[in-house]
Amino acid sequence: MSRKKIIAGNWKMNVKPSETAALVKAIAEATAAYADKVEIVCCTPAIDVLEAVAAAKGTTIGVGTENCHWEDHGAFTGEISTGMIVDTGATYVITGHSERRQYFGETDETVNKRTTAAIKAGLTCMMCVGETLDEREADLVNEVIGRQLKVGLKGLTANDAAKLVIAYEPVWAIGTGKTATPAQAQQVHAFIRETLAKLFGEATAETIRIQYGGSMKPGNAAELLAQKDIDGGLIGGAALKAADFAGIISAAANAK
Repeated sequence: MSRKKIIAGNWKMNVKPSETAALVKAIAEATAAYADKVEIVCCTPAIDVLEAVAAAKGTTIGVGTENCHWEDHGAFTGEISTGMIVDTGATYVITGHSERRQYFGETDETVNKRTTAAIKAGLTCMMCVGETLDEREADLVNEVIGRQLKVGLKGLTANDAAKLVIAYEPVWAIGTGKTATPAQAQQVHAFIRETLAKLFGEATAETIRIQYGGSMKPGNAAELLAQKDIDGGLIGGAALKAADFAGIISAAANAK
């Protein structure tokens, strides 16, 4: 089955509001030729979202946030609700990123609550899973990712999965310059799809896109994106430079 490639930039804690419009517009200009072949998304810090949405108007660039809370409102200082995100005009959100798990106490259970809230709000949710280096070396990759998927997606239906994207991010390859080989990445992506088939049925699993999120760059994107079950990328550092981001998107547009 043909799944449209999705390349999403995760800006992390980078780019000031005053710099946001210029970067979004530069990305839109650099990637205009690929807009019909690739779904292109910029996930920005919450403080940048309104600027990003305004700059993306009239382009095919989608805008999202890097996190959301599961409650619609309340005494949750520093958090943003899915209702707030929808109100800005943004349509995507990342949940379960490894940095949220590592630094901010995210668990599989809270990832499930955030993911469920995002999908119920109509947002396209990119839920992240991935193993640490210790877990990979202990041959626990399938055990760890299987648990993250089963708990993170608990309670969701096959219909809910229509708004779901899974991002596989080997934690040991994020920001380290290390990258899983195409074969390693494909092996895990195939396991993710097998697990999704058990959760939602094979037909639904074949429609869910699975991104690779471990140091994808213009130089390695084509080989990674040529793999059968790699449907895009969740991009960190390379998403902050329009030319680099465009190089990855070009590779996605030309992937066979």
